Amino acid sequence: MTPTFVPTPPPHIRAARASRALDPPTSSSFAEEKRLCSLLLSTAGARLPTLAAKRPWSCDTFVALPDMTADGSMLLAKNSDRPARECQPLRYWPRRQSSATSSLRLAYLEIPDVGQSWAHLGGSPYWCWGHELGLNEWGVGIGNEALFTRDLAEHVTQSRRGHSPPAGILGMELVRLGLERATTAQEAVSTITELVAAHGQWGSGVPGRPIEQGAYDNSYLVADPREAWVIETSGHRWAARAIRTRTYAISNQLTIRTEWDQASQDLIDHAIEAGWWPASESRPFDFARAYTDPGTPLQVSHVRLQRSRQLLADAARHGKITFDQATHVLRDHYEDTFLGGPYFTAALPDLMTLCMHDSPAEFTWGNTASSAIMLMPDTPDQLPHLWWAAATPCTGVYLPIFPAAASVPNGVALPAATVAERPEDVATANYDAQSYWWQFQKLLDHVKGDERAWMFNDRQPQVRQALDPLQQRWAEELPDIQREAVELIQAGNAQGRKLLTQFTERCAGQALEACTNLLAEFDAKMPLD
Repeated sequence: MTPTFVPTPPPHIRAARASRALDPPTSSSFAEEKRLCSLLLSTAGARLPTLAAKRPWSCDTFVALPDMTADGSMLLAKNSDRPARECQPLRYWPRRQSSATSSLRLAYLEIPDVGQSWAHLGGSPYWCWGHELGLNEWGVGIGNEALFTRDLAEHVTQSRRGHSPPAGILGMELVRLGLERATTAQEAVSTITELVAAHGQWGSGVPGRPIEQGAYDNSYLVADPREAWVIETSGHRWAARAIRTRTYAISNQLTIRTEWDQASQDLIDHAIEAGWWPASESRPFDFARAYTDPGTPLQVSHVRLQRSRQLLADAARHGKITFDQATHVLRDHYEDTFLGGPYFTAALPDLMTLCMHDSPAEFTWGNTASSAIMLMPDTPDQLPHLWWAAATPCTGVYLPIFPAAASVPNGVALPAATVAERPEDVATANYDAQSYWWQFQKLLDHVKGDERAWMFNDRQPQVRQALDPLQQRWAEELPDIQREAVELIQAGNAQGRKLLTQFTERCAGQALEACTNLLAEFDAKMPLD
């Protein structure tokens, strides 16, 4: 006889029962239902839709293997969705050497440093030592996603009862540590998973939020020119799988089910002991099913995940995946679906879209703060590089940037980096007229017109008309510039790096000029009364 499996109730129900010493309800009367609902709402501290809107559940990342891309490069892309107006510059970090006794200060703890840290490009929230996305000098690229797991739900409940778990390493910090310490994707997998196992991930990834509101576990797509991996974590535990399909996409939910290549030794035992998986279950252990928090609605992530998969499959059916097709995925608002796109405008969203926009109704938690497409070729005559767009990609333009240049334009790196500090104590970002990112955030604001985005449908096509030709021209120029730079670098000539630097600076200058012209044009028009 198969024993009955009773799943663990969602955390807000467990908290309610514990705080009021309630037994599970035995009456279905209206009075009992009303009393229980009132209790649950009071325990949660707010209306449930408001709580959901404040959770950091955005970002979308995908990879296309070399046999599926037009130029034979590994392609890794990410939209980094963050709180509205949270500035996210792109910075270059040179190689760093440390002594054997050196330590590294992170937001919540110190860990031993390593002797050699590799140079890399990293896109980071203005306040954060870690990165949302990045590409290092060896062609290792990483992007992360927030996950909401049963371990996280347990930790939140414990913390609210006054028993906070030990602080850990933020997912963004793990992205940077993977980039600094790895020359291959496999090395990055080892770096991230060893640190997760040792320290966990308990900490706030949202500025100004206590840990209970800003914490999340993480998944990662990690790639180099030859292979790609997905890592998915829950507290101190993890599973990792080498990607063998043509493309792979992740969002804010676990995607590893019954098959993986590497995992924590106690991954299954922990789930069984916690009551998340029946010990006598004859079916293969399902990691996502066991560890996904049942109190977190999947509709906020699953539709976006399936949309990424659909767009990638459509592109693959028509041939190889190109850079332009990758930008199409990242700029998507369901335009060519049965929905016909947004009901009003993309900037007044009615659904959570791949290109994310802040909603006055607060069901999205912010905007896409930056977007990147990383290309990692496996040939000696090409260099790893990324195309990076500030703010929402539908109103931005992708700049070509090479780790080998060992620099980024000054405005792209602003505001300047700060020392690691606790996210709860971070001050609000201020507008910086010298910052490239802030100029494109300002452009987004002007394209919208106001909070209700009255002007977006008229102005967004004007933005694309101004910026798309620039991006196309840069893409046409890049192969020749790259070829010449590689020849110079291989000959030991410093002019090769200078050539790459000048190319990116020229592109950034042209982008800013176009942005300034668009701002002036929109300013000159009468606003809607």
